[in-house]
Amino acid sequence: MPITTLQQLADLVQGELRGEAAAQITGAASIARVAAGEITLADDVKLLSALRASPAAAVVVPPDFPELPMASIHVRDVHAAFAAIVTQFRPPRNCRHGGHSPAAQIAPSARLADHVEVRPYATIGEDVVIGSGTFIHAGVHILDGCRIGRDVVLFPNVVLYENTVVGDRTVIHAGAVIGAYGFGYRLADGAHQRGAQLGSVEIGSDVEIGAGTTIDRGTYDATVIGDGTKIDNQVMIGHNCQLGKHNLICSQVGIAGSCTTGDYVVMAGQVGLSDHLHIGHRAILGAKAGLMNDVPDGAVFIGVPATPERDQWRMWGHVRQLPEMRRQLKRLEQQLNQASSPPAPADRQSAA
Repeated sequence: MPITTLQQLADLVQGELRGEAAAQITGAASIARVAAGEITLADDVKLLSALRASPAAAVVVPPDFPELPMASIHVRDVHAAFAAIVTQFRPPRNCRHGGHSPAAQIAPSARLADHVEVRPYATIGEDVVIGSGTFIHAGVHILDGCRIGRDVVLFPNVVLYENTVVGDRTVIHAGAVIGAYGFGYRLADGAHQRGAQLGSVEIGSDVEIGAGTTIDRGTYDATVIGDGTKIDNQVMIGHNCQLGKHNLICSQVGIAGSCTTGDYVVMAGQVGLSDHLHIGHRAILGAKAGLMNDVPDGAVFIGVPATPERDQWRMWGHVRQLPEMRRQLKRLEQQLNQASSPPAPADRQSAA
């Protein structure tokens, strides 16, 4: 394990050091896992009590963080600074060896720019174009006619169906399948006949697509993923969808065919969209929301079926009152029954 002084770390992140400059730091970890002699991070004063009980030798904090009983490095962006420090202790592996593995299969008509790395057992089809600096991991399958930009990373076992377009600096994680047939059928002569599958998928620049995610091709045109959109693991995006720029789509979201979104849309885990819906700019869909209707710009929808957040909470407030309302109804029913019942014979004789 390398040993680095606090001053060296402060210089690395251009932070203000408060503590002994020559103190040696042996590692970096979060508060829950930090050990004696290591540095940690705290981005909120709520962590102050945890810090005071921590064995950490130093901490990276924001500029206005309260005084601490340990050395501290004050920076504007705590997470960026701490990431740089962690990298000093656990540098990423340099996995580039240069060139194309002899165990890869590259079609003669494929055009690969300089500095493209192709790992063993990858296959690259006819007329594929790949930009400079792109990394093709083992087992990737790129079918005919695909166009891949610069500095793209395709992790192991990614599959790109024919004519898929991938923009610059996009990352696609292991096992993702891009461009499979859309789920579109028509009933003819008593059987389900597959519809046309003549489109493709176009993925913008600076997109990230999680492991196991599937994006279907368009029927006649392209399914489109806008620049800067980030898609988590195990997401399903149906045929003909048109997603805007800088969307955030969390794990297990399912988007049915022909849906569209604006820019900066957020979909939390397990959101489900019916087909042909439009989600407006900067809309937020809460976890497990089931969408049956369009969502306007800037709206927050939650629940199943999804409705505006305020309406949903009001409805759930009434639902929580149902047990007490039921008890009240039973008491009222008993009172009414008693009031409407004739007196017993013994009661009439006694009265006489």
